[in-house]
Amino acid sequence: MKKSNNIVRISIISVSIPILIYFSIIIHFFVNQDKLLFQNQKVTQHPNIEKLDIQDIRIRTSDGETIQAWYEPAKPNRPTVLFFHGNATLLEMSKWRYLRMHKQGVGYLAIAYRGYGESSGTPSEAGILNDGIAAYEWLVAQRIRPENIIIHGHSLGTGVATHVASLKPARALLLEAPFLSAPEVAKAHYPYLPIDLMMRNRFENKRRIHKVKMPLLIAHGTGDVVIPFSQGRSLFAMANSPKKFVEMKNSDHNTLTRDGVYDHYWRFIGLVPMDFAPNIIIGAQ
Repeated sequence: MKKSNNIVRISIISVSIPILIYFSIIIHFFVNQDKLLFQNQKVTQHPNIEKLDIQDIRIRTSDGETIQAWYEPAKPNRPTVLFFHGNATLLEMSKWRYLRMHKQGVGYLAIAYRGYGESSGTPSEAGILNDGIAAYEWLVAQRIRPENIIIHGHSLGTGVATHVASLKPARALLLEAPFLSAPEVAKAHYPYLPIDLMMRNRFENKRRIHKVKMPLLIAHGTGDVVIPFSQGRSLFAMANSPKKFVEMKNSDHNTLTRDGVYDHYWRFIGLVPMDFAPNIIIGAQ
């Protein structure tokens, strides 16, 4: 009998330990999901980038936050790009993008979401989407017409860009390495977790893309290990025309700028791509 009880006890322990570990992982993910999704950094950022004339500005949101943004006006007869960055990015990390826009004579407004850089507040889906709308309205307040605004997002920023484009008019929407939704990305990395039940911040691109009525270009690298290439393809299939999909062979999540994606962007919006300055060393964005 004693031996039998020991076997039962060992069996219970053997079953209980994996279950406890599994639920510990679930609790850890649920508690830390905002940190995993946003990865924001509160740091001072100075727009001291050679060849650029960036204005470091502040934008007030409708819910009272103050958002840091970098702005360089467009040259005559050139559009302005409203750019939304990825989840672990600072404004200065996108300097290769700004250099390409500057070289093309295209203006740009790049914002640091609430809780990032020198922006106030704490990041959340609702808050960041509100930041995107505030940035768009700031451009309109500068008397930039919607037909001269290009909405552009990378990674997490495609969620903001798609939201803004679903509500506001613009010349085009450029999505770089987009996703179907935040839970869909999480499920690709953590297929053993009940993601749909756990995630608060969802960024449902797949539920918003059909509301976008402007020309759309989606670019995605086949070597992307962060957001599956298949999600970019699937989102494209859901979108309205006119639209174009650019498959970047072997490009990873953070190498599309280096690999020439902006030449595709410029052609799509009707500009002739200008050669990038040969004396500038091009790195990842």
